Formats: sequence, structure tokens, C-alpha cells
Amino acid sequence: MLDRDLAVLYGVETRVLNQAVKRNIERFPERFCFQLNQKDIDSSKSQIVILDKKSGRGSNIKYMPYAFTEAGVLCSLLC
Repeated sequence: MLDRDLAVLYGVETRVLNQAVKRNIERFPERFCFQLNQKDIDSSKSQIVILDKKSGRGSNIKYMPYAFTEAGVLCSLLC
């Protein structure tokens, strides 16, 4: 699950979620959460829709998103 999707579940902005992850990085080892790189983003464009065509958002990603594994999503909800 991407950071923006998890932020929606929490009802917060993505940047707020990412700040919380960075402040508590010890709770999110790599098996729970990792940051995508440009190669990951490029390969996912053919599999999922990143660009919101109405607003044009997502066309220029300023920060690489975090991806949360199932364990990471569960940890974020319980921790």
C-alpha cells in the first residue's frame, strides 16, 4: 500500500504520515516499509494509474513515496 493510500485511511495528509514514519523509523524496518525509487515508479506506471488526469497531479513526483507491506500497514494501525 502506498503512503497516500494509508494517509487516506488515517484521514491525514500524505506529508504528515511520512513525517511520522521518519520520526519513528525504528518502528518501520525494511520488511514493513520502504521508499520507492524512480525505477519502481517508472515500472509501476504501466500497472497502475499514477496521474490524476483531471487535476494533473502526480505527473511530477517531488518525493519518492513510501510503500508499506501488509505487516507495515498492520503495525501502523496497532503501534
